[in-house]
Amino acid sequence: MSELSMMAPAGMPSASLRIIERAIRLLDRHLRVSGQPLTSSHAVRDMLRLQMAGLEREVFMVFYLDNQNRFLDKETLFLGTVNHTEIHPREIVKGALRHNAAAIILAHNHPSGCTVPSESDKAITRKIIQALALLEIRVLDHFIIGTHDVLSFAEHGLM
Repeated sequence: MSELSMMAPAGMPSASLRIIERAIRLLDRHLRVSGQPLTSSHAVRDMLRLQMAGLEREVFMVFYLDNQNRFLDKETLFLGTVNHTEIHPREIVKGALRHNAAAIILAHNHPSGCTVPSESDKAITRKIIQALALLEIRVLDHFIIGTHDVLSFAEHGLM
């Protein structure tokens, strides 16, 4: 059973899940092979919306980028409940070092569909930025994915 199928809404047809999973794999492969920098927040938004909108549990992902902001890899580091995920900055630091990342993009979903960041969301983002700054690893953005919207911390001056 795939990670997506474990978190997808109940009753989603398995054929739909397979199509979404294939699209995500193709997009990941394209990002790795193309060598194009992730400079457009719209491209990142679309990818995140495809992968995370409508999930029934909170999921926290990290995208690892090289010095030219090219995609290296992504990981789902934390899985939570319907309204909370326990996030540990040390695990994000470990992942960034393991991938030799120069920058990262953070993303998590709100199963409620509302993209308004909580005080906890803002506080953990600041902690992660501080921890990675010591290692000269940039945090480019933190996205919150809702049912229909995606909020960018960078675009809203929250970073």
